[in-house]
This record gives sequence, C-alpha cells and structure tokens, in this order.
Amino acid sequence: MLQEPEGKIILLNKPLRWTSFDAVNKVKGLLSMHMKRLNDPTVKKLKVGHAGTLDPLATGLLIICTGKFTKRIEEFQAQHKEYTGTMVVGATTPSFDLETAIDQEYPTDHITLVEIETARLKFLGDIEQTPPNFSAIKVKGKRAYKLARKGITPELKSATKTIYSFEITRVELPQIDFKVSCSKGTYIRALARDFGIALGSGAHLTKLCRTKIGTFDLSQALTVPEFETSLNL
Repeated sequence: MLQEPEGKIILLNKPLRWTSFDAVNKVKGLLSMHMKRLNDPTVKKLKVGHAGTLDPLATGLLIICTGKFTKRIEEFQAQHKEYTGTMVVGATTPSFDLETAIDQEYPTDHITLVEIETARLKFLGDIEQTPPNFSAIKVKGKRAYKLARKGITPELKSATKTIYSFEITRVELPQIDFKVSCSKGTYIRALARDFGIALGSGAHLTKLCRTKIGTFDLSQALTVPEFETSLNL
C-alpha cells in the first residue's frame, strides 16, 4: 500500500467470485471504520475507485485508489497488463468462461504441440478482437452482459489490441496454461475463444489471474484479511 497525504494506492489481491466493485466497497468500508476510529473529519469525503476491472471469476492484482489518487485511475488503466490462466479446448460457453454452461463441444484429437505453437504465433503483436457478449462494454447505453443475460445478442465492434508476449506454459489436453502480456482493454476470455478457433476447435477460460499492471506486481498486493489487519481493525 503506497501512502501519501490525502490519498493512497492500495494493491489488492481480488478474491475469486468478488466483483471489482465488491472489492472497492469492502476497502471503502474498512477505511471508513479506520478513519472514524481516528476521529478523522474527512471520512465523509472519502473517495475510492479502482483502475481496471477484473471479472468475478478472475483473481489477482486490483489497483484501488483513494483521495487525490482517484484522478490517476485512467493513467493506471492505460498501462500494460499481465495474466496467467488456463483454457480448456474442445468446448465453448456463451460467456467464454465458467460463468455460463458449456453450449457446444468440438473435436480435439487433431490438436498437436506443433498446431498449438502455430496458433500461438498468430496472436502476437496487433490483433483484431471482438469483446465477449458477456462484458461490461456499453451498447446504446446498456451493458452488453445485461443484454446477453436476457438472450439478446449485443452488436459489438472489433478493436485493435496488442499482445506483447504470449507463452504456453503447460499442455495437458484439454487444458492449456498460458501467460500473456497485453494492452489496455484486451479480453483474455476472447483470446481463449479465438485461440480455440485457431486450433480448429473451441475453447473457454477456466482460470485467470492478473499478475501485473505496469510496474505494479501481484507480489506487492494484500489479501482482504491482510489489508484489514494493516488497519489494526
């Protein structure tokens, strides 16, 4: 936790199944309790926000800003991100992860290490990526995932994203582990979807952890209990 007068940068290890807003609300609640205990009159003006949303089924580094540091949220969001994760080939889900059930299955017998490496190389550098239907992006003022949950297919446009590095760290089909470094706004769920297509199959994400944002590293982050302990609550 980096501190300065009138604000903090809190590096949090977001728990599984928490939304980013859950994490922000928890931190704000704990800080409010701490400030009230110290009779800090600025508690009523406490500002808290996060830089870079993580899906509920993702864990890892979440930057939470308070006070004047909330003005730097866009700066932090623009920095490169690094993730590790696991995708399963041979099956897809509407959300491209485990939020929704498997909807289609595909053959995997043809997939070899050579084909995996050939597919990996296709996703280095600038790529065109269409966001998942189950995403927070707005379509005509409404969140795409809200439309998708009603059975409405949102009209989403592709955008150019940059993959700086993409490593395959384990292959035990149908599971493939990876580590990826990418630009702002890259959807790793969509990367899993597109990787499955490149293999002539299908794929969905089963595990994701954000390990870096710019120079900030997950090893610097506190769990929620550790953060609470740091406030002596």
